[in-house]
Amino acid sequence: MRPPVETVRISRQGKDQLLKLRRQTGIEHWNVLCRWAFCVSLRDPKPPTPSLEKLDGGVEMTWKVFAGEQSDIYAALTQLRASQDDFPTSPDGAAACLRAHLHRGLSYLASGTTTRSLSDLTRRWLTTAN
Repeated sequence: MRPPVETVRISRQGKDQLLKLRRQTGIEHWNVLCRWAFCVSLRDPKPPTPSLEKLDGGVEMTWKVFAGEQSDIYAALTQLRASQDDFPTSPDGAAACLRAHLHRGLSYLASGTTTRSLSDLTRRWLTTAN
C-alpha cells in the first residue's frame, strides 16, 4: 500500500512533547513514541482537529522510519480514518489526517502529570476506556 506521506513532519510543540515523553519513559526512539501517539489518537472515535501548527523547528522522519515493518497497516489505518473523519480523499487529505492524529496523540500522551515511566504510560493508555 502506498504511504500517505514520504516524510512525517512534527511541529516544534510536538518535538517538545516527544522530548518530555522520552525523559519520562526512557523510550529513546521518537518513531516508537510517534507510533504510540498515532494509535492512542486512533482509539478516540472523534475526528481530530486538523493540525495548523507550523512544522518548522520540529522533527522529521521518513515514512519507513515512522511505520517500520508495519507500513501497510499504518497506511491502511490512515486511509480508513481519513475517510471516517471526513478528510479530503486526496493524498493531501490522508497526510493531513496522519498529522492531525499524530499531534493529537502526542498531546494526549504528554498531558499526563502521572506519567513517569513506561509502566505508567502503558497502564494509563492500555487500561482506560474512552
